[in-house]
Amino acid sequence: MIPRLKHAFSIKAVLRTLLVTSVSAQVGTAAILMLISAIRDRNKKQRHFPHIDLREVQVGENRLQLYCYGEDLYRDMLDAIDNAKESIYIESYIWKDDEAGWNFKTHLAKKATEGVEVYVIFDRFGNLVVPHTFKSSFDPAIHLIQYQSVDSVGHLIDPRRYALDHRKLLIVDGHTSFIGGYNIGSLYASYWRDTHLRIQGPASAEIAQSFIDFWNRCSKKNNAITHHYQRRFDPFIDLHGNDALRLTFPIRDMYIEAINKAEHSILLSNAYFVPDGSLLDALKEAAHRKVDVRILVPWTSNHVVTDWISRSYFSECLEAGIKVIGYRHAMLHAKTCTIDGQWSTVGTANMDRLSSLGNYEINVEIYSSEFAQQMERLFACDTADSIELTAETWHRRPWYTKLSEHILNPLRFMM
Repeated sequence: MIPRLKHAFSIKAVLRTLLVTSVSAQVGTAAILMLISAIRDRNKKQRHFPHIDLREVQVGENRLQLYCYGEDLYRDMLDAIDNAKESIYIESYIWKDDEAGWNFKTHLAKKATEGVEVYVIFDRFGNLVVPHTFKSSFDPAIHLIQYQSVDSVGHLIDPRRYALDHRKLLIVDGHTSFIGGYNIGSLYASYWRDTHLRIQGPASAEIAQSFIDFWNRCSKKNNAITHHYQRRFDPFIDLHGNDALRLTFPIRDMYIEAINKAEHSILLSNAYFVPDGSLLDALKEAAHRKVDVRILVPWTSNHVVTDWISRSYFSECLEAGIKVIGYRHAMLHAKTCTIDGQWSTVGTANMDRLSSLGNYEINVEIYSSEFAQQMERLFACDTADSIELTAETWHRRPWYTKLSEHILNPLRFMM
């Protein structure tokens, strides 16, 4: 018995040592990368990037306007706010304490004092570094929720309660809506490459009702929104929203279904490419069917550890025939895809596990060849002067790069 006990204890000791060593290596590698990133960012100059103007298109009963430059988007969002007659619903993961952030607050406060019902949601965790004075200084006439999912001791043991509100929405009078990747802040207005969409028409009512449903779940009963927008089926535009509390994540399924139907091309742009096995398999199988699969990611994002974890997928993608392209002009924050010149999606969900199976997200799905042509034009603009990897050059990257990727690999399941 004693030798067996000693043997059991020795195995436990070895496993414990291996675990501690692995975790220490991951923490150490991540710390070094973040330090290097901080030094790099301190000396980096923000610069503008190529972008194009796209005209409004008609899709069914709705008019759609695609944005790829924040200043244009913010101008039209503020114009929509200024022309509101009845209601303004606005939701943002991040809301910066800067010129753009204050500009939105000022316009919203003016409309609230005029009698327009203004409702604001932003994520408390996403704005941890934003000064409390900014977050607490919204006009009293504005209805406000600082969303936090964990607000009791019992929530700590419920994994559903760790989901963040990562949605970015603006809906005015139930008729004009904005949805996409843009948060609110001056940096995003000029120096981040992102994608957003304006919808004018009956499809906005569905987005408005999505906001109302989320608000009423999170607010006190005496502050509920009583207005109801009638939902309807639209053959050209559909809305998909992740609901962490109900464990429903239709955006991931939407992507997989669309990728599985692809016959000619898949043009995917995403800020944080850390797909789960099913998503990655769907992309690889499409490439094996000779579909032209192209993935555009930021060559240097605002999360250096995620960059390195994302790059650990590149070898597998390249070997499967997927083209991997690095955007180098700015931080690429878009979350879009267009397939076969027919199907497109624009929204808030990244292609990582936090968005696929965690956070509250929202994407719009569009069936329109005219809109898909605009998405293809935008993708062509973004990839005109970017870095396209080849299997040969990627496999020749330095050994210490490969080692760092290998060390960080286990963190895939947390991203």
